[in-house]
Amino acid sequence: MSENYRSREERRQVKKKKQPVAKKQNAKGKTSFFRKFLVSCLLLGIVGLVAGVATFFVMIKDAPKLEKAKLVNPLSSKIYDKDGKLIYEYGKEKRTNIMYDQIPKLVENAFLATEDARFYEHSGVDYKGTARAALISLKGDYGSQGGSTITQQVIKNYFLSMEKTSKRKAQEIYLAYKLEQQYSKHEILEMYLNKVYLGNRSYGIATAVQNYYGKELKDLTLPEVAMLAGLMKAPNNYDPTKEQNIKKATERRNVVLKLMNRHGYITKKEMEEASKVPVTEGLKKATEQKEMPYPAFMDAVVKEVEKELPDVNIGSDGLEIYTTLDPKAQDFADKLLNKDIINYPNEKFQGAFTFMDTKTGEVRAIGSGRGENKAVFKGHNIAIELNRSAGSTMKPIFDYAPAIEYLKWATYHQIDDSPFKYSTGQEVRNADRKHLGPITIRDALKTSRNIPAIKTAKEVGINKSKAFSEKLGITFNVAPTESTAIGTNEASPTEIAGAYAAFGNDGKYTKPHFVKKIVYPDGKSKNFEPKPKRVMKDSTAYMITDMLRTFVSSGLGTTANIGSLDIAG
Repeated sequence: MSENYRSREERRQVKKKKQPVAKKQNAKGKTSFFRKFLVSCLLLGIVGLVAGVATFFVMIKDAPKLEKAKLVNPLSSKIYDKDGKLIYEYGKEKRTNIMYDQIPKLVENAFLATEDARFYEHSGVDYKGTARAALISLKGDYGSQGGSTITQQVIKNYFLSMEKTSKRKAQEIYLAYKLEQQYSKHEILEMYLNKVYLGNRSYGIATAVQNYYGKELKDLTLPEVAMLAGLMKAPNNYDPTKEQNIKKATERRNVVLKLMNRHGYITKKEMEEASKVPVTEGLKKATEQKEMPYPAFMDAVVKEVEKELPDVNIGSDGLEIYTTLDPKAQDFADKLLNKDIINYPNEKFQGAFTFMDTKTGEVRAIGSGRGENKAVFKGHNIAIELNRSAGSTMKPIFDYAPAIEYLKWATYHQIDDSPFKYSTGQEVRNADRKHLGPITIRDALKTSRNIPAIKTAKEVGINKSKAFSEKLGITFNVAPTESTAIGTNEASPTEIAGAYAAFGNDGKYTKPHFVKKIVYPDGKSKNFEPKPKRVMKDSTAYMITDMLRTFVSSGLGTTANIGSLDIAG
């Protein structure tokens, strides 16, 4: 029923009175919802904060104690042979501790500018600095500044493992605050510079100065100081004593100089002049570490650990490294290359080899160079590094095994050893410049014929042969071509040994390795032993092994035949 009004004016006034009531109710509803939302957010925030604090305290309850002895004495790593016998302690002879008053201001400023510009302003953890480092990274200057403070790095280096977990990070933050409460800034900086790994077997700034420049700390120049500070990010990648690192080392040093200028430690002119100095200027020649047993094998061990665990510093992290080394086998390997057991043509004649357990992939010994080219620790190690053509050792791997595996060839399958050219038109020749006509693949391998090998690989397909070889641990720096069938690619003796071991292990490949496991100071361990993988049929492995027996018994490899011993190779 409609309402009756005496006039239009009366109706207008009544409606006007009703409208504010509706608006007020509306506003009241909105205010109520907003208040509830704020209260809910506040409650959630409180619950989250309480949960976060509780979780933090759970994480730090078993944090290690700040033991003074560990802060003063860096821990060397112990290296054991295959039977668990200690053979070498790595790191202890390469450290020289210094006091804060022995650290030149130039050195201090370089490390502060690079690693922790607000070192004297924070209390162990620099949240502002971390945010700034993230912002700088977003602007494209990635990695020029780190997120961890020097105090945090001291905690990481002395007390914690390198695992990247939230628990370890919580303990790092907690211990960093504790360290700042117990020690002065100068003491913390002293601990830091005595501990840092700077490549070239150098642990601590004083040792690094000696190893790189053969001088005292006080005698360093600005370019030298900047180079050393730049090593912190990745010592093995920026070590300028390695020729392949010179460009990267120069770029990294110049980043440090820019940071020193940005923070007011040097002028723009000093920065520009120092940037023009070659990064290699003043470097002393790298020398082999004295009294290290089996330097070639130790080199392989350290390189394997550094590759698998790039955050680990072997010379200062107090690791126990259990290797696959057989000292007796290694002694004999050294004699084979450098004594009078074998009558080598001349002193310049070189050789390299790998002794390994075909079942487990454990390398027992290596031979790496003769005379002045004998491998040194942290030098070029031809037993494990690619620098020589594989030659005819690739024929079973790249040619005949794939043909048996994929084309189901028998060992008596015949292939024509007749004149042949690469697809480029270049003529292919056998070593004796002859052609034998139809020949079995067994005889082709026995006499190491080139033409049958290339024809075999082409029938299989170069890409298919590449994929097969890669399953056996062969790496290719460049794309394989027809000539790869006769070994024009590079491969190390250790790679070849691993591939051949798969033939003798029923077609199962186990990656060659020098380390069984490492144990951290806190008792945690890391297993390095790879699992075997089936990479071919056992019948393929058997047939290739039998063909390789023929190579030794009646082919070109008869000089390797040892009486009644079953040898294939």
